[in-house]
Amino acid sequence: MSSLKSNNHLFGHDKVKFGLMVEEYTELLQVIKNKIRHVQLKAVVTVNQELLKFYWDLGNIITAKQKKTSWGDGLINQLSHDLKKEFPDMKGFSSSNLKYIKQWVQFYSRHLSISQQPVDQIMQIPWGHNIAIISKCKDINEAIYYVYNTAKYNWSRSVLVHQIESRLYHRDGKSVNNFATKLPTPQSDLAVQTLKDPYVFDFLSMTKDYTERELERELVNHISHFLLELGNGFAYVGKQVNLKVGNRDFFLDLLFYHITLHCYVVIELKTVEFEPEHAGKLNFYIKAVDEQLKQELDNPTIGLLICKSKSRIIVEYALSDVNKPIGVSEYQLVKSLPENLKSSLPSIEDIEHELQGSQEDED
Repeated sequence: MSSLKSNNHLFGHDKVKFGLMVEEYTELLQVIKNKIRHVQLKAVVTVNQELLKFYWDLGNIITAKQKKTSWGDGLINQLSHDLKKEFPDMKGFSSSNLKYIKQWVQFYSRHLSISQQPVDQIMQIPWGHNIAIISKCKDINEAIYYVYNTAKYNWSRSVLVHQIESRLYHRDGKSVNNFATKLPTPQSDLAVQTLKDPYVFDFLSMTKDYTERELERELVNHISHFLLELGNGFAYVGKQVNLKVGNRDFFLDLLFYHITLHCYVVIELKTVEFEPEHAGKLNFYIKAVDEQLKQELDNPTIGLLICKSKSRIIVEYALSDVNKPIGVSEYQLVKSLPENLKSSLPSIEDIEHELQGSQEDED
């Protein structure tokens, strides 16, 4: 009733007309509210892109003016002062941020035009991510690689920084493998891109003389970080997975399913240099998974052997005559991850606790 009284001055005092008009007005108000909410949502989605387009224009203006005058950094400092005074509620006008904007524009302008697709991708990732990329990447191809993957996988800034510092660009798709001859073209290309060389296990604290079982246990106990290093698409199935062939039991070190490749991935760990017989054993395991676990809609199982070191030519010889698709990569153990690193796969934290609990039960 209070809403009717509040609108009394709009519609006069005729109770019948007043009631009908209020109802019509309420409907009109709801339509307008819905439109406003839609615009607000759209604004949230597009605000980053619009902001970065503005930054791009601003960086070009600053660069062009500095080229034509001798103002140097004095221009940036004065702009910072005046813009903050004029727009006190708007962030991004500090001298340091204006310098980043100029650096950002100059970094990409040397190689790209604003009409090119990579620039569209640059505009779609947060400004803090853009700063991290231009601060840590010297090569334009490396920068575009991180821009593309940040947009594709929605990396947090801490994950992005970790990927850059672990040199993911230089490791991605570098494993020695036989995928081109053992898998159909679409899957073989994607499988090649999926594997890395080397894998960097910088979240493990291992003793000097660790065993393969200890390495496996540590990877499982830190499954969230291990999945982050493996890359998007890997789903953990189990460790020491039992497969019975004939009268014997065989145990796979680690078994994953890749949701993009639509296939099982058998991972074998070797804390020694690659030997040809390793490929033969992994080939056997892949065959067993294809026969016992693979479903009709699954693609052929692939294998990944992660070893301490390898000779590329020995690996190529060993893989040339095996029947199953196998990739071979090295691993490195380096310093631990920062405590504040957040996985891009938040649901894995629960899996990690479950795995730790199951490990304690087994021990």
